[in-house]
Amino acid sequence: MRQLTRAEEEVMQLLWQKGQARVAEIIEDMPDPKPAYNTTSTIVRILEDKGFVGHERAGRGFKYYPLVDKETYQKASMKKMVNSYFEGSFKNMVSFFVKEKNMSAKDLESILKELDKTED
Repeated sequence: MRQLTRAEEEVMQLLWQKGQARVAEIIEDMPDPKPAYNTTSTIVRILEDKGFVGHERAGRGFKYYPLVDKETYQKASMKKMVNSYFEGSFKNMVSFFVKEKNMSAKDLESILKELDKTED
């Protein structure tokens, strides 16, 4: 699966949240300063070309909707990050966050409990 740019991810986050939207509706939910309509429209068309977004006619314009669900993209992105930065090892990734003090022992314990639940 292709990686998205930061701007493309921002648009996808809004489409995942909304389900479907016109370009103007996407812009409405973006933080200030809001991008130009043409800029956002171009990003949406790029997402269509990449196979992430589809469209349907709605009046004189279009409504856009995600073709790739958020969970599928999350899994692919995390696998790429783990492979690129942690030698393909989730253990190395978790160890990194613990060492950097970004994860407490309590957080780690919670993750282990969740993993135990999924194995049952």
